[in-house]
Amino acid sequence: MIQQNFIKIYEESFKTNWELPALSNYKDQETLSYGQLAEKIARIHILFKELGIEEGDKVALIGKNHTSWSVIFLATFTYGAVIVPILHEFNPESMEHIIAHSESKCIFINENIWENLDKGNIKLPVFSLPSFNLLQSENKKTRNLAGKIDALFAKKYPAGFHPEDVVYADVDNDDVICLNYTSGTTGFSKGVMLTANNFAGNITYAHTLELLFPGERDLAFLPMAHAYGCAFDFLYALSTGVHVTLLDIIPSPQNLIKAFQEIKPNIIITVPLIFEKIYKKRILPIVDKPIMKTLLQIPGINNMIYSKIRKSLIDSLGGNFREVIIGGAALGKDIEAFFYKIKFPFTVGYGMTECAPLISYDHHYEFVPTSCGSVLAGIMEARIDSPDPENVPGEIQVRGENVMKGYYKNPEATKAAFTKDGWLKTGDSGIMRGRRLFIKGRIKTMILGPSGQNIYPEEIEAKLNNLPYVAESLVVERENKLVALVYPDFAALEASGLTAGQLPQIMDDNKGVLNKQVANYERISSLIIVEKEFEKTPKKSIKRFLYN
Repeated sequence: MIQQNFIKIYEESFKTNWELPALSNYKDQETLSYGQLAEKIARIHILFKELGIEEGDKVALIGKNHTSWSVIFLATFTYGAVIVPILHEFNPESMEHIIAHSESKCIFINENIWENLDKGNIKLPVFSLPSFNLLQSENKKTRNLAGKIDALFAKKYPAGFHPEDVVYADVDNDDVICLNYTSGTTGFSKGVMLTANNFAGNITYAHTLELLFPGERDLAFLPMAHAYGCAFDFLYALSTGVHVTLLDIIPSPQNLIKAFQEIKPNIIITVPLIFEKIYKKRILPIVDKPIMKTLLQIPGINNMIYSKIRKSLIDSLGGNFREVIIGGAALGKDIEAFFYKIKFPFTVGYGMTECAPLISYDHHYEFVPTSCGSVLAGIMEARIDSPDPENVPGEIQVRGENVMKGYYKNPEATKAAFTKDGWLKTGDSGIMRGRRLFIKGRIKTMILGPSGQNIYPEEIEAKLNNLPYVAESLVVERENKLVALVYPDFAALEASGLTAGQLPQIMDDNKGVLNKQVANYERISSLIIVEKEFEKTPKKSIKRFLYN
């Protein structure tokens, strides 16, 4: 058990950083200080009390990144209730199922999302984001409540709201404070029961790393309803006195670059897809030119070129960050090797929702290529289910402070998730050298080759994605053969003056190049062009189960 109480972390942070900026919306430029944030939380606590919300009750939260979303998330667990953050990218049926399955007592939701839900299936009080206005209630008392909050707040705090008024619920670290429903690449959603201790493990460990300091800046563009963005862009940052700007617009490369240059964050928390796009759109066209390939072979000249590329990339990302932390999925090996070669300050970590989320991490100056960091010392343990864990891949299994309590109302899934001696089965295949993990791929996606070879489609896809006019790809097994599904880069095709009719020949050429780069048993038999972008999880991983 982590000694520091998770709830007390925020009591202390709000009091200590009272005057500092806490949260801003990028689009509307609204900014809340830590004191103003604490006051909004106090108002929601009054609302919860009037609604009859009790400690341990569930509160559903559905919306995009916004200060109002953050207020509800913080207000719920500091009240002693359980937050149920539901990804706004879920379909309406999934949202309705989660609301019912979680036994939520009320809902806070963006109005445009609420419009798509079946109101007949929901009998709970529903409040809008960002206004907190009542959208639905069958209770007359609740319908009249909205106009009373100001009066109730003034009655409770007649002298105004001050740091000494920040006193939160007595929540034990062993208590569940969050039900985070997964959106994985291989199956259905399960309610992960995360305790205060799980979050405390992540947050206190991050403090030891000194990634951020009071008064510094962070740009949050990953969905905060997901454990990765929630833990580090949000919870860790606010526990430290950092000013978090929430990107409340589409995180397109253009929007991100503009926001990075304006905010100049001190750290960047991201997923592989973002950097893969930067590499492919901004770097690959430069280094792939014949003249550049020649120059990069000349000692001294190549270092000058790499230095200029590194500086240009750093400047485009605001120029003020210590490192870029990449997580959520594996980074393509070729791309990773290039960033490492130019000495770009990045690192690759590893985690999962069931660990809230962190399992392993190294600072960028300790990062070893193809690894995903070292297992968190003093917090987590890991082992490989293999006769030779350093060389023969096996399932990565973990235990420690960050591991979930189980799946909500799903004892069968909980039992299946753990070994008989209590280790969490990650579903990922890898090796471990010392405390450093090297992931090979998902066990469920691994394909058994004709002679018993382990084929990891992600490794083939990483090579294919770097070939001309390939936006993204998916390697699957069909009729005992490897087949590559490819979504073309139509924008690049048009920019080059080429037509869709030329794609089959281009992709056939790509198949030939790819098959020379991989082992014989990894060669693809055919390449199929798909017209629509692959459906993805919030971590921007392809939902593979939809295409098998």
